[in-house]
Amino acid sequence: MIALLYFYKPELFSVQTINHNNNAEAAFTIYFPSDRFPETAAHIKEAIEYGESSVCTIDRKGAENNRKKSLKGVPTKPNLDRDEFPMAMYAEGGTGADIKYIDPSDNRGAGSWVSNQLEKYSDGTKVKFIVK
Repeated sequence: MIALLYFYKPELFSVQTINHNNNAEAAFTIYFPSDRFPETAAHIKEAIEYGESSVCTIDRKGAENNRKKSLKGVPTKPNLDRDEFPMAMYAEGGTGADIKYIDPSDNRGAGSWVSNQLEKYSDGTKVKFIVK
């Protein structure tokens, strides 16, 4: 009976897969420079490989709240920053964001660089991250 159902109604046995890394069309693509910010670049790449979305939605107004949520329970460490991906300035940030301890100058330089790249885009704009 199962074999007949599989043959005549294969849709009953299909498994839907979701690709979290390319789940939306982006209006803008950031080619993140791994040569300038190697630790942040490595973290972004790892986080996307582990299932975080490579497409993020700008939400500057939600950044402070997202940062509180993503860093909750993650202790500070001397001479290191807690890097988040997706970053707090994205709607996908916050609870569940991937956190990694990295060098403060790398983290803060990367944050400033990303902010400069996106300054002309409004909240709600979807951005795709590609680490180069």
